[in-house]
Amino acid sequence: MTRAAKSKSALSVIAAAGALMMSASASFGADMETTQKPIFDEIRFGALVAVDKTPQNDEKGAFVKGMVFFDPWNHDEAQGLQKLVRPRVHVGADIATANEASQIYAGFSWTANITDFLFLEAGFGGSLNNGNLELDGTRGPKLGCHTLFHEYAAVGVNLDPKWRIVGQIEHSSHANLCGEPNNGLTRAGVLVGYKF
Repeated sequence: MTRAAKSKSALSVIAAAGALMMSASASFGADMETTQKPIFDEIRFGALVAVDKTPQNDEKGAFVKGMVFFDPWNHDEAQGLQKLVRPRVHVGADIATANEASQIYAGFSWTANITDFLFLEAGFGGSLNNGNLELDGTRGPKLGCHTLFHEYAAVGVNLDPKWRIVGQIEHSSHANLCGEPNNGLTRAGVLVGYKF
């Protein structure tokens, strides 16, 4: 299978996962009145752009982003240091619009409420991507391997008890565990969140 075919196949899997997340979110959102606690704690959708514009890392176009959060350990109700040992779980995908690297990822998220309206958030986990791995003289980041660490930082504003706007920056790389290259993916953007 050629690299282009592999990339197209991986992108199809990522797109299918995103569609499944959106479908499941809608289904559970409709059923939330009949259950005591919904499975999903929050969903977010938005767009990112690459922020590392060095020649080897320049990525074109935008990245459509979707995230789903689960709260199995009641992070929202935790107080003080309990929030550190009771994170939320996130699953998400970044889908490229200009033939760049798409990725799916999962990990843990910690949220700190600064006021009733303002919050800070950080997340850490792992990702799978369909990007270029080796230095071959072409434009764009070379990632070294398809499995990377994924972390993000965010600041958000609660518009009301359900809706929020989130500014986020994220990075994926392998911390030189795959050797070279390790250009990584660094992107930032804005998301709209709905908390169940």
